[in-house]
Amino acid sequence: MRLDHIPENVSPVSVTQAGLIRLSGPARAIALDVLRVNSLQTGAYVSHFRGRGMEFDESRPYQPGDDPRSIDWRVTARSTTAYTKLFREERERPVLVVVDLRSTMHFATQGCYKSVNASRAAALLAWAAHHRGDRLGGLIFGDTTHRELKPRLGRQAALRYVHELVGHRDWQQLDKHETNGTEAFKQAMSALRRVARPGSLVVVISDFTGFSRGAQSYLSSVARHNEVLAVFINDPLERDLPPPGRYRLVAPDDELAIDTYASSARRDYHNAFEQRTHELEAFCQRTDDDPVSTLQKALGRRAR
Repeated sequence: MRLDHIPENVSPVSVTQAGLIRLSGPARAIALDVLRVNSLQTGAYVSHFRGRGMEFDESRPYQPGDDPRSIDWRVTARSTTAYTKLFREERERPVLVVVDLRSTMHFATQGCYKSVNASRAAALLAWAAHHRGDRLGGLIFGDTTHRELKPRLGRQAALRYVHELVGHRDWQQLDKHETNGTEAFKQAMSALRRVARPGSLVVVISDFTGFSRGAQSYLSSVARHNEVLAVFINDPLERDLPPPGRYRLVAPDDELAIDTYASSARRDYHNAFEQRTHELEAFCQRTDDDPVSTLQKALGRRAR
């Protein structure tokens, strides 16, 4: 199921509780225990940070190809041979789904808002966690408000998550005054560090606008003891300017005219986006560029 496919009766600028509940069926195809690093869709990718969403099981002698980060230094220090840690999947692992609903996410030049894609991805992950028997929690944040949901088991946890996602105040854009999205991102990552417990699977779905050093520091701290996935959402206009011409961009309370005739401006615009993307990739230490079109493929399908 493509996240960028919007049924005819679904708004491209908002989400409904009924619509997100209907994603429970497709979510059964998502195997959260198979973490692969692939593209989510055109305009988004999934990356993972260092960290473990697993529980320590035992140590064995180090073998070529083992992850050096898993070396058991205590055992190695007592032996003449290097040892590596083995992990096993933790039962009822906490799954924290973090969704960005800041003003930069309520934007689209085609298809639906980035916030709609992000919400649908979050709902799929929430239902996948429920079907797998994991404890579901998360963080839903915007320019002015963030909601923390402690991990819980059962269908009610998924329904609670969907309810909070649909009802978040930043959908209504009630606050018209200028907000500091960078500070909001940093505060959300600070809250995530407080909420996340070691061994969790953490998924952050955002356009990563304003991903400051402070926010990076908090997220790096979370990734030291958890498996962290980053889902980067973006719009085609953020990657490339449209063909040469004059265009009018319209917002509820403003409009902007842009001129894209200058080839140097189009090139600089694209290069700026590429630089931002590369910086995010480097931070996430992404290791796979195999493109696919769905979240199910990004995380791996369950064996039938």
